[in-house]
Amino acid sequence: MLKKLMLIALAVSLFACPALASEKTIVFATDSTWPPMEFVDANKDIVGYAIDYMNAAAKEAGFKAEFKAVAWDGIFAGLDAGKYDAICSSVSITEDRKASMDFSTPYFRVKQAVIVPKDSTVTSLKDLVGQKVGSQISTTGTFAVKAEEGVISKTYDEVGLAVEDLFNGRIAAVVCDDPVAANYALQNDRYKGALKIAVVIEAGDVEYYGIAVKKGNKEVLDLVNKGIAAVKEKGIEKELKAKWIGQ
Repeated sequence: MLKKLMLIALAVSLFACPALASEKTIVFATDSTWPPMEFVDANKDIVGYAIDYMNAAAKEAGFKAEFKAVAWDGIFAGLDAGKYDAICSSVSITEDRKASMDFSTPYFRVKQAVIVPKDSTVTSLKDLVGQKVGSQISTTGTFAVKAEEGVISKTYDEVGLAVEDLFNGRIAAVVCDDPVAANYALQNDRYKGALKIAVVIEAGDVEYYGIAVKKGNKEVLDLVNKGIAAVKEKGIEKELKAKWIGQ
């Protein structure tokens, strides 16, 4: 009789908590070299705005988020090969990328910013014609540099390497997403007295970050979108912007 009662109690508890019984784990790849969006802290943990955002989205939508460090240069190939379910790594939504992967609802608006030495008189990319400008490979920062005729593009595996070369006088500027530029030029103890943001590029289409999933993976896409919608609706997004971006 006792055994029967225990089985009934277990069945009732599972029925009362369906999310507990069926919670899905979504593995997100992230190139954790892009502060304050996603980066590795002093404790070797992957942290940042996007990480907090997806953890909050997971809680709201009833899935578990796991994050896997993956280098940027292979991150899209890994998604296509099924090595993880999604990419949470400041991926700008572009028409070219939409042809080979699906994107969530946008979760952050971004612009391209130009970082230069503190004493530089540069006010636009046009002022850098004939000079080397750094950016992270295969990012929209690189696309912006290459679109400016006469500017010499120098790409790096990580944006931090480009900033270090700028700091040491090896290149004339760095182009990257504006929250990342602000982190390096205005907040990083090593660089904030030596570098500045010359200009935020306003021209071109509005740029947004989205979560990338393999083409046709509707189950993951629907869960992520559900979570993003709740994070926006409940004001959690504003709290995360205040914490990580200062806005």
